Amino acid sequence: MRYRRVYIKGGCYFFTVVTEKRRKLFADADNVERLRTAFKTVMAKRPFVIDAAVVLPDHLHFIWTLPENDCDYSTRWRLIKSAFTKLLPDKPAVQNTNRQNKKQQAIWQHRGWEHCLRDELDFQRHVDYIHYNPVKHGYVKRAADWQHSSIHRYIKLGMLNEQWGGAELDFVEMIGDE
Repeated sequence: MRYRRVYIKGGCYFFTVVTEKRRKLFADADNVERLRTAFKTVMAKRPFVIDAAVVLPDHLHFIWTLPENDCDYSTRWRLIKSAFTKLLPDKPAVQNTNRQNKKQQAIWQHRGWEHCLRDELDFQRHVDYIHYNPVKHGYVKRAADWQHSSIHRYIKLGMLNEQWGGAELDFVEMIGDE
């Protein structure tokens, strides 16, 4: 099967990006800061809007809206991953021969999951999925208790309350595909 991506100028996309072998890189607060730095660096040169985000120990979920005339999220992710990797003081040894030949670091899983959001309902379902993800994985009891989440911005703007995500939520299959 041939893998195909959808590229729509000004599109809104949901992403799941996972660390290699599910290493818990982002359990380290310094690495979360390194990731923020990588995002800021790339966003300064290739802007986009982060509509929702959560950083978990071994994976990330984001919703981005790209500029009206731009559909290149792949380059942005490549640059973010590369910038983050360069900021790491201790890089894991490469154990995959293909990666050694390409001089790649064993930080990120190849590819990732992306989904072009179709409408407001699709957008809202994915925002909810992102904010609920730390509860789903058992890291916290309420979504607002997870530090590295855009839920805090949503609460501050009055779009959600602090109790949101304290009860089990049911999601449509295939959201997140992790």
